[in-house]
Amino acid sequence: SDQMAPSPNTSFTQEELNKLKSDDETSWVVKVTPLRTKLDDLDSTELNIAVTGETGSGKSTFINAMRSLQSDDEGAAETGNIETTMEPIGYKDLKMSNVRFWDLPGIGTMKFPADKYLREMNFNRYDFFIIISHCRFKENDANLAKEITRLGKKFYFVRSKIDNDLKSMGNHCRIFNEKEELAKIRNDCIKNLQLAGIPSPNVFLISNFDQNLYDFKLLKSNIIT
Repeated sequence: SDQMAPSPNTSFTQEELNKLKSDDETSWVVKVTPLRTKLDDLDSTELNIAVTGETGSGKSTFINAMRSLQSDDEGAAETGNIETTMEPIGYKDLKMSNVRFWDLPGIGTMKFPADKYLREMNFNRYDFFIIISHCRFKENDANLAKEITRLGKKFYFVRSKIDNDLKSMGNHCRIFNEKEELAKIRNDCIKNLQLAGIPSPNVFLISNFDQNLYDFKLLKSNIIT
């Protein structure tokens, strides 16, 4: 059956982006058109969401968190400090059975260098993408964003392990402004995605292990009702 490609149609001008950045940095993404609003007409049609990014960025842990599972629960995606995903594996959402998350291998490993990865992952089979990034914006993040956009697909950019970033900052600075640091991280992601040719990127900051912090609940509500 035909699959509907979700297409958040938010389009921000630079002036609007600047205004959003001056507002509450942890809430401006609420203005993004929720992906879940695109599910209304799907009925039994399956929506395939690919979760991609570098090894160690937390792709599998993110999928488990989205499905409200721990890594040792039955049916959970395998997690670890090394790349545990050697081929795309699909996991149905527990609440919306027509939504399937695909855990893709990590880009940039010896087995999947960037050029080989983009050739072999067959991005055309997926309707929507989640790019998971951590620590800092990397060249492979830009490569993924460019390829997804080239194919006419849409994506959310997710910066994971934000709790680790703030903890590291606290270890180096006795006093720092958490809101300002979150703004710096968000704006750095936006700037680099814009340099990669994505004028209005949708960026979420999350911790997979504490879903009450940052943008996790907002991101989940934009995908799953």
